[in-house]
Amino acid sequence: MKYSELSRANRKVSVIGLGTWQLGADWGSVDEADALAVLEAAYEAGVTFFDTADVYGDGRSEEAIGKWLKANPEAGITVATKMGRRVEQVPENYNLDAFRAWNDRSRKNLGVDTLDLVQLHCPPTSVYSTDAVYDALDTMVDEGRMANYGVSVETVDEALAAIARPNIATVQIIINAFRHKPLEVVLPAAREAGVGIIARVPLASGLLTNRYNLNTEFAQDDHRNFNRDGSAFDVGETFSGVDFATGVEAAGQFAQLAKKESPESTSAQVALAWLAAQEGISTIIPGARNEQQARANAAAGSLEISGQFNTAVRDLYDAKLRAQIHPRW
Repeated sequence: MKYSELSRANRKVSVIGLGTWQLGADWGSVDEADALAVLEAAYEAGVTFFDTADVYGDGRSEEAIGKWLKANPEAGITVATKMGRRVEQVPENYNLDAFRAWNDRSRKNLGVDTLDLVQLHCPPTSVYSTDAVYDALDTMVDEGRMANYGVSVETVDEALAAIARPNIATVQIIINAFRHKPLEVVLPAAREAGVGIIARVPLASGLLTNRYNLNTEFAQDDHRNFNRDGSAFDVGETFSGVDFATGVEAAGQFAQLAKKESPESTSAQVALAWLAAQEGISTIIPGARNEQQARANAAAGSLEISGQFNTAVRDLYDAKLRAQIHPRW
């Protein structure tokens, strides 16, 4: 496993982390025993960064991590949680009183006094440019409620607004082989500012595993079923905003490239390794529903990617996806 520095947070983290949305909800059900097994398998494979949110399963994801932390107090895991999606999405709901209440709930769920990293969870766009919001976050740090704060964003413009703030430690944004604009715009700005980049949806909601076809069906409570039109939240969170048919076709082509690049690796592992090789990526947070997936994802943290493959991935994006994806986010 390779590791990188979150310089503003003064933390070293694994380049492959673990996203835990699926341990709470919206990907089908996962029971507590399975969730704890995923956390343990990821840790044993060298993962030192867990990403969660208060809204994942209405707290179930945080609670599972809290239970694991209690059983492994010396593990040295950095836990990043998020706040703000449990209320109506209007700017006035993002204030110090609300932050304290949300923070109290997350600290209880996770069983800690001070949260390692708290991220605003894709709030309304104007929130990223509101001085009072950052003043409130600074106050939370001063009060010892959290050690660092960052943001999770939908668009590159939101990311750039946050990066301009002096105390932002991290920006979490969708980046993968099917979503390249942040590579061109956000990563250079973050590197210059010393802001860490957390890459989410790194497998385009599973498309880059190359396990789906046009007849694949997802569970009723899986967002890949109910949010394809963006009716529940930003459509860019589901399959990275790629329409399913186009995504399946592009995933097949990516898999062919991946097989040539690393015959012993899966398409998913190569996709993660390609992303980890992009300059400025701090950590990547693929999800895992079982121990095998957690270990396989972590193994990508030691793969090397050639310049030739990197060029081929960018050519595939330009040919199949750029026109549909690049102008939107």
